[in-house]
Amino acid sequence: MKYETSAEYRQHYERVYCRGNIRTPDEIRVYFDAKKFDHAFYESVERDGRKETFSEVRAQRIDWIQATLTHPDAVLFQGWNKAIRQVDATRRVAVIYEDFVVVIAMSLKRDSTLKANFITCYQANSSIGKIRSSPTWSREECVRSLTKPE
Repeated sequence: MKYETSAEYRQHYERVYCRGNIRTPDEIRVYFDAKKFDHAFYESVERDGRKETFSEVRAQRIDWIQATLTHPDAVLFQGWNKAIRQVDATRRVAVIYEDFVVVIAMSLKRDSTLKANFITCYQANSSIGKIRSSPTWSREECVRSLTKPE
């Protein structure tokens, strides 16, 4: 997918993802917030962490998000949760194409089935080793983590 402007990529993201119905092979609905576009497709030029520069390279992989989330052979790992500074069974990182990762956060619907929110996606060049050495994601462990009393 190649567009001329960041606005066109944003429209694509909102049409396909925010208004779409993306489900993983294990039938988990993934929800996309329009605000996550900037996090996923902008990068920081300065070392201050602010993502102010649109990344054409990231944007050209926009369709890899759905392809990764819906691929039956994607490898699934538990993801790092920066807030608690550890690997988290409720975070799921999917990898299938090169070292491109898609991160989703799990939660429970009212009927106790899993749903997910898109967190981010990126080419994990420097962190793929750490990701691949994380524990494998498991539905059982995820649900257990979500249902244990606080």
